[in-house]
Amino acid sequence: MKLALLDVSIIIGYILITFMIGFYISMKASKDLRTYFLGGNNLRWWMLGFSNSSGMFDVSGAAWMISMVFIYGVNVYWQQWAWPVWKQVVLMMFLSIWLRRSGVMTGAEWITYRFGKDRGSNASHLITVVFAVLVAIAFIVYMAIGIGKFAATILPWDLSLAGLASEKVYSIIIILLTTIYSVKGGMYSVVATEILQYFIMVVCCVCIAWLAMSLVSKETINGFFPGGWNTLSLKTQVDLDWKSKWPEINKVIDDSGFRNFGLVFGVMAFKGIWSSLAGPVPSYDMQRILSTRSPREAAKMNAFTMLVLYFPLYLLVAGILVLSIHYFNISQMSVDGRPNLEALLGMVIMQLPTGIKGLILAGMLAAFMSTLSAFVNSGPAYIVNDIYKKYINPDASQKTYLKVSYISCASIVIVGLLLALGVDKISTMFDLITGGLYAGYVVPNVLKWIWWRLNGWGYFAGMLAGIVVSLLTIQFWNSGHIVLSFPINMGISLLAAVVVSYLTKKQDNNTLQHFYTTTRPWGFWGKVRRDVVQNDPAFRPNNNLVLDSFNVLVGIVWQMTMIIMPIYIVLKEFGMATMWAGVWAVCSLILVFTWYKKLPAENDQTNRTNRNHDVVRDEQHSTVG
Repeated sequence: MKLALLDVSIIIGYILITFMIGFYISMKASKDLRTYFLGGNNLRWWMLGFSNSSGMFDVSGAAWMISMVFIYGVNVYWQQWAWPVWKQVVLMMFLSIWLRRSGVMTGAEWITYRFGKDRGSNASHLITVVFAVLVAIAFIVYMAIGIGKFAATILPWDLSLAGLASEKVYSIIIILLTTIYSVKGGMYSVVATEILQYFIMVVCCVCIAWLAMSLVSKETINGFFPGGWNTLSLKTQVDLDWKSKWPEINKVIDDSGFRNFGLVFGVMAFKGIWSSLAGPVPSYDMQRILSTRSPREAAKMNAFTMLVLYFPLYLLVAGILVLSIHYFNISQMSVDGRPNLEALLGMVIMQLPTGIKGLILAGMLAAFMSTLSAFVNSGPAYIVNDIYKKYINPDASQKTYLKVSYISCASIVIVGLLLALGVDKISTMFDLITGGLYAGYVVPNVLKWIWWRLNGWGYFAGMLAGIVVSLLTIQFWNSGHIVLSFPINMGISLLAAVVVSYLTKKQDNNTLQHFYTTTRPWGFWGKVRRDVVQNDPAFRPNNNLVLDSFNVLVGIVWQMTMIIMPIYIVLKEFGMATMWAGVWAVCSLILVFTWYKKLPAENDQTNRTNRNHDVVRDEQHSTVG
C-alpha cells in the first residue's frame, strides 16, 4: 500500500509530538522511585482515568474484539464476562479504595503490608514479583504480535531481514521507539503522552463510525449477517445460522468451545465474580490506583476510566466491522478457506481516504504505544522496588535506583520481543494470559481481602498451584474449554491455600489488626474484628457488603450500556440505542445516591494506625469503608 504525503506527515507529526511531550515531562520523573513509578501521588484522578483507558485501548485487543463481534454479533458482550469485563466495576465500587489505603508503591509491597515480614510473607512477596514480571512480558509479546500484523498489513515496505518476517521487524522497531520515552520519563511521561494518545484515538473512533454509517445502509448490514446477529439475548446454544452466509464460521464457533453457551456462560459468570473480587493483577491498572492522591480519587478514577473508554472503543469495533462488509467479499476475508478476521482492522484502514487514513494510522499507533508504555512502566517497578531495593541494595541512592529502573525496563522489553519472535497468533497469547496467568491469580487474591486466616505461606501455595495447573490446562484445551476448566483450577488453588494456611502458623495479630483497621474491608475477619473493637470501642467495622453488592449489580448494567449503545448506533438500530441510553441514565442516577455521595471523605488518607473520632465519623458516612 502506498501512503500519500499527507498520511505520512500526520504519522510523523504524531511521533514527534509524542516524543517531545514525553521527554519534556520526563524532567519531573528524576526525583525518586515514587515520583518515577507513581508520579509522586500528585496526579489528578481524571488524568489517571484518561491514562488508564488509553492503556486499555490496544491494537491486539481491538483486532481480536472485531473478529469476535463479527462472529457472534451483539451477544459477544456475554463472552467478555470471562475477561472479566466488569472488573473495573468492582474496583470503582469499593476495591480500589481498599487497595489505595495501603499507601504502597507496588502490588508486591502490598503483600508485605498484608502478611508482615516473616518467611511466609517473603515467599508470597516473591511469587507476586515473579507473577507481575511474567504478566508484563506476556502482554509485551501479545502486543508485539498485534502491532506487527497490523503494521505489515497497512505499511508499504517489506522489512524482512535475516530470516525475520516483515511483521516481526515492524514490531521490534515500534516497540523500541515507544520504550525510549517510557523509560526516560516514568509515570509522568506515560500519563502525559497517554492523554494525548487518548484524544487522538477518540477522533479516530468517531471518524471510523461516521464513515461506516455514511457508506453502509442498515439493509446491507442485515442482509450480510445471519438472523439474530444484532439481538442481545442470552441462550443456551449459539444458534446463529452462518451456513447460508459463510459456513466456515460455524467451524470456528465449534472449535472455540462456545457452541454450548449455557454451560460456558455459567462458568464465565462464576469466573468473573471471583476474578473481579481478586482485584487488579500487579500491572498498569494497579499502578494507576496506587498513583492516585487518595482512596476517594482511586474510586473516581476507575469510574471515569469506564466512562471514557467503552463508548469510543466500540464505535471503532462496530465501524471497522461494518466497513469490512462494504470493502470486501467473503473470499477476500479468508486465508486458505478459513476466516481471517483478526486482519480486518488493517485491511479496512488500507481502503480509507487520504488524510483519514493517516489519522487512523496515527491513532492505532497511539493505541499501541499507550498500552505498551503502561506495561513498560509497571513491570520494572517490581524488579527495582521489590527485588533490588528490598534484597540487594537497600541503602542505594535514588540516582542508582533510577538507573536500575532504566535497565529493568529495557530488559523486560527485550525479553518480550525475543519471545514474540516465536508466537504468531493473538489468540494464543490471549489464552495464555486469561486462561493461564490470570486464572492462577484469582483464589488467593480473593482470600487475602476477606479471610483473616490466610497467611503468607497459604497465599504462596495458592498462587503457585493455580498458575501451574492453569498453564498445564491451556496446553490441551481450546478457548471455551479453558473457561470450563476454571472451577477445577480454582478448586486446586483453593485447597492449596487453605490447607497450607492451616498447616502453618497464623499471621501475627499486630500485622492483621493494622491491615484491618487501615484497609477496612468486609469479610470473614471474626477474631481480628473482635480484638480491634475490644481495643478501640469507637471503631466501626465495615458492614456495607449488601450495599456494595447492590452497587456492583447496578454498575454492571451501567457498564453494559456503554458497550451496547455504540454498537447499535453504528448498526443504525437507533431505537435500541435510545433504550439503552435511558437505562444508562437511570443507572447513573441511582449510583449518584448509592455510590458517589457515600464515597470516603477527602481526608480519608492511608496508613493511619491511630483511630480517632474524625476517622470514625468518616467511617460512618462511607459505603465502602
